[in-house]
Amino acid sequence: MKVLVVGASGFIGLPVAQALVRAGHVVYGVTRSESKAKALAAEEIIPIVAPVEDPSIWLPQVATLDVVIEAISGPDVKVLSEKLLNAVAEAATQYRPPSAPKLAYIYTSGSWVHGSSRKDIISDTTPITQSVDLVTWRPSLEQRVVTNPILNGIVIRPALLYGRSASILGMLFKTAHEGKVKWFGTPGGRYATIHQDDLGELYRLTAEKAAIIGGQLFDAANDSSESVDDILQRLVEVSGAQGYEYVPPTNLFEKAITTTLLLRPYLARSLLGWQPRKAGLVDHLEIYYDAWKATAGSATPKSDFIG
Repeated sequence: MKVLVVGASGFIGLPVAQALVRAGHVVYGVTRSESKAKALAAEEIIPIVAPVEDPSIWLPQVATLDVVIEAISGPDVKVLSEKLLNAVAEAATQYRPPSAPKLAYIYTSGSWVHGSSRKDIISDTTPITQSVDLVTWRPSLEQRVVTNPILNGIVIRPALLYGRSASILGMLFKTAHEGKVKWFGTPGGRYATIHQDDLGELYRLTAEKAAIIGGQLFDAANDSSESVDDILQRLVEVSGAQGYEYVPPTNLFEKAITTTLLLRPYLARSLLGWQPRKAGLVDHLEIYYDAWKATAGSATPKSDFIG
């Protein structure tokens, strides 16, 4: 199988591409950086250096691809996600013969589309009524993906990512490293979480079984949510920081971080046989904190998120 991952050097794109390579697939990775292209090549991912906003460099490859995975992030993600969907659909019409099967297109959304609630249990098929303010545009784009007449569209909604460079949690780890844990929100919150490796495995299974699961939307999260209070207290213990405190959010991104989500996904488990295997965030927080310190995690930009 030939798979192209857009955003292949990112927090989600890299573990996804690595999982596909381990499974024996040919994987192309789009990145805008020459240095990251070398890192992708070292992982046996075929690099394509191109700006996300100009996919024309790689669109002709749609002719022979089996799957395109969109895993981009950043402040312009709304505009770029819409542009990529349209561009890939047009390219499929232009470059693929009429007898070719539909090109699978896996769109990376995020669990914040479910909104925030400290009492309601949410699953993959719970109707979306009020998304977090930062991502109110995502549900309509999800529907454009799964109802696309040209592509075999599938949506994956990752929960809060942890492991290695830590993604959003790198911001939290940085405060601990500086001496005091500070985080957005109020006591009593809970996070739906997923480790990078388990998420990569879900994308692999989705790509391999895309032909029979088109139109599905999968939530990607561990079996149980985790207490934010417990996360902060454990981080104090493993980092040696001088306690923790909650601080009020000052923008939509920080407000989104305060989201509580009691997520109990079932579709990927029942349809794909997927099961997260990595230890939870609190249980192995010392390992995950040390992994962040061993990377360039202290420079984690706020714009690198999937919500």
